[in-house]
Amino acid sequence: MTTEAQIKITPEMIASHGITEGEYQKITKILGREPNFTELGIFSVMWSEHCSYKNSKPILKTFPTEGPNLLVRAGEENAGIVDIGGGLAICFKIESHNHPSAIEPFQGAATGVGGILRDIFTMGSRPILLMNSLRFGKLDDAATQRLFRGVVAGISHYGNCIGVPTLGGEVYFDECYEGNPLVNAMALGIMRTDEIVKGKASGVGNPVYYVGAATGRDGLGGAAFASKELTEESHEDRPAVQVGDPFMEKLLMEACLELIKTDALVGMQDMGAAGLTCSTCETAARGSTGIEIDLEKVPKRESGMIPYEIMLSESQERMLIIARKGHERKVEEIFEKWDLHAVKIGEVKEGHLMRVKNGAEIVAEIPAKALADEGPVYVREEKRPAYLEDAQKLDLASIAVPNDFTAVLKKMLDHPTLASKAWVWKQYDHMVRTDTVFYPGHDAALIRIKDTQKGIAVSTDCNSLYCYLDPFEGGKIAVAESARNVVCSGAKPLAITNCLNFGNPMKPEIFWQFHQAVNGMIASCKALGTPVTGGNVSLYNESPAAAIYPTPTVGMVGLLEDIEKRVPSFFQNEGDLVFLAGDTFEEIGGTQYLMIQHGLKKGLPPRLDLEKEGRLHKFILGMAAEGHLSSCHDLSDGGLALALAESCFDPHAPKGVVIDQLQLAVRGAVREDAVYFGESQSRALLSVKPEFKEEVLKRACENGVPLFQIGCVTGSRICIGDRIQVDVQEALSIYQSAIPRRMAR
Repeated sequence: MTTEAQIKITPEMIASHGITEGEYQKITKILGREPNFTELGIFSVMWSEHCSYKNSKPILKTFPTEGPNLLVRAGEENAGIVDIGGGLAICFKIESHNHPSAIEPFQGAATGVGGILRDIFTMGSRPILLMNSLRFGKLDDAATQRLFRGVVAGISHYGNCIGVPTLGGEVYFDECYEGNPLVNAMALGIMRTDEIVKGKASGVGNPVYYVGAATGRDGLGGAAFASKELTEESHEDRPAVQVGDPFMEKLLMEACLELIKTDALVGMQDMGAAGLTCSTCETAARGSTGIEIDLEKVPKRESGMIPYEIMLSESQERMLIIARKGHERKVEEIFEKWDLHAVKIGEVKEGHLMRVKNGAEIVAEIPAKALADEGPVYVREEKRPAYLEDAQKLDLASIAVPNDFTAVLKKMLDHPTLASKAWVWKQYDHMVRTDTVFYPGHDAALIRIKDTQKGIAVSTDCNSLYCYLDPFEGGKIAVAESARNVVCSGAKPLAITNCLNFGNPMKPEIFWQFHQAVNGMIASCKALGTPVTGGNVSLYNESPAAAIYPTPTVGMVGLLEDIEKRVPSFFQNEGDLVFLAGDTFEEIGGTQYLMIQHGLKKGLPPRLDLEKEGRLHKFILGMAAEGHLSSCHDLSDGGLALALAESCFDPHAPKGVVIDQLQLAVRGAVREDAVYFGESQSRALLSVKPEFKEEVLKRACENGVPLFQIGCVTGSRICIGDRIQVDVQEALSIYQSAIPRRMAR
């Protein structure tokens, strides 16, 4: 029988592993020899874009990553950590599982949730909430419905079973995602600042433990699979999709969190992308040590597994633990209690090598930093896409102003992107752990921190059409809108995590989009004081038809010091006054209205003035802290008319609204459809009790925020002048039935 050592490395084999000729030459120089088959596989996953960020790293380094409350540097650990005071910190991150979900939607989405949860508890933090950002093709398409149903089922299955609430997120439907859906999962946990666990192998002689589930052949080459375009043949890569077991992960989480409370733990690392390979070389590289493991000792659930398969397997629910020498029995007892494997497979060594043995045979011997830190880095060519020349042009004179604005609003309420996502979130357990304050459907998710008055608000956001039409402005708006959502709940934005979803970086036009979007995000992060704590880059998101729209998803996290000062998104009281904060301009380029009503994806998206945005945030936060806001809802997709309708749609007690002074909020000549459906930035819809009117107007003036009283909360109809008149229950029925009606076909 041919052994791995006897397998001949051919140019075809090298190419099939995604390694270029130049990269292979670098590998031979590092090793001082030709790699064997196992080593070739190890390099292929660690030097893939998914693990090494070889195409994106130069751009990612330009993100602002410093802040007074950040406790770990972006990219140095599995997730970001932010101090929230009182000896507490929050740990959070967002990651993609796009390619696996395109091939096997249920398991792809489920294991995406499992992976992001492990990134949180491997830091010593107990996960307390999940969020997501999902993108699919047109919902009327049967293939999209299959993907949508499978992804939502996978997310709900894993989150519900493990007992972490899924509190919301966003769902978009656009043909650009047909064949390549985006599944971005975010998790957040709470921890004590003195219990942070690093993913570092330190202390020569300390034992290395494999804990959790046994290793199988599922997930083989998943990191490399995520670093290439989807093709018509990608279904043949189904073995690259992992299989998850949330009940096993629940046990693993509890065992790891119990171990953290002891003095037996030195470091811990999730076996995520690239599995045992990534966890061993990364912990050794962070600790500037060597590491040696024996694959014969690794628990396996399939017979005949060769070293290549064991090292590259991405089987789920596994962790690598560096224990303190002399405390082995304590580690083993904890995992025995939770009925999990805890096997000593190696130890921390002097030097710098990751040495992999299979019994007496050495099957891989590679400098750890060469894998984790010293992979190839490329500065890709950039070129402004030619499509922008036409796409950014919009002749407003050729766009007819509708006669029936009520019909337009109904049409928009029926569009799956704008409609209620209750079909989705009703499948999630969003109340488990009993700390959920805002149900899904508000601008931001809000959860209380047990035994404190503190609350954490979270929003995921990105308008990919804006990014397609103007990547820089789209990147700016993605950060600003996610911050605005958090602010509208009454919470102060602290920091972001991001998931950068783009096409093939080898194409100059794609890389230009990527760089421009990041530059826009940087501008907003600096202006709003929200540094980047880390995240994920997902490139090669292309189906045979085309690349997806640039989608730099932002996960914004904010702190509410007093949970009693929270502000809901829905109107609360009959007779409350309704105010529009911010200026309205003639901006319908790139809007949902232009796409839904006129079938056009053209024009420049709205312009964002970051100084105005900052002033709006300061004003809203001040009013929220003083208890002067009954409700607050940001204006974004769908503009003012949609925001007014959504503000009426309190699921427990719908309210009506009469807007009879809208003309006061419009300065200059603005088309009527832009007034109702334009998406001008830095705007919010407020409702306040009449007795707070003068104080709110005064504070808006002090903060330099335009504020206009436009109507009041009353009745059971949505009345916007004499141009939009609809019964709240009728509008709500359209809004709530849009997705269920399509999914029932």
